[in-house]
Amino acid sequence: MDYDIAIQYELCLGCHSCELACAVAHSGSRTLRGAIEETPFASARIFVEPAPPYKLPLTCRHCQDAPCVDACSTGAMRSEGPGLVSNAAGTCVGCWMCVMVCPYGVVRPDYRSRQAVKCNRECVGSATVPACVQACPTGALTFVAGDNWAKERRASYVRGFRKFQV
Repeated sequence: MDYDIAIQYELCLGCHSCELACAVAHSGSRTLRGAIEETPFASARIFVEPAPPYKLPLTCRHCQDAPCVDACSTGAMRSEGPGLVSNAAGTCVGCWMCVMVCPYGVVRPDYRSRQAVKCNRECVGSATVPACVQACPTGALTFVAGDNWAKERRASYVRGFRKFQV
């Protein structure tokens, strides 16, 4: 079953805890102190952007027909089955075509390593949910099966609708 990071933007406080947890999870030391002291600094693969009056956490959507995969001339960007697009380290040549075609702007260039960087859910490892989801204090980020997300949103809407019935 395909799992995805679902975002409830109305719950996001813009605290950037998800960005910090992501950067730590992708650091060499995997600790906050170690990540701060590393050179080069560890970087997040999730971005909290202002979308007044809300804050919007953005991360790779692992598109079914991913434009970054189609644009990659070396095959570094690849679909790893349903619901996961990854970037093979070392194969990327830094042409940044994937950066240019990403509709969400979440594939970014790392000029030092000449590698494209994006969420590939490496942080999940033996955990059951990504680091960004674990760190979210309000539940704005959840890791859910794709089929369940829409069902849960409908149920939430119906519960809210019933409150206003006479």
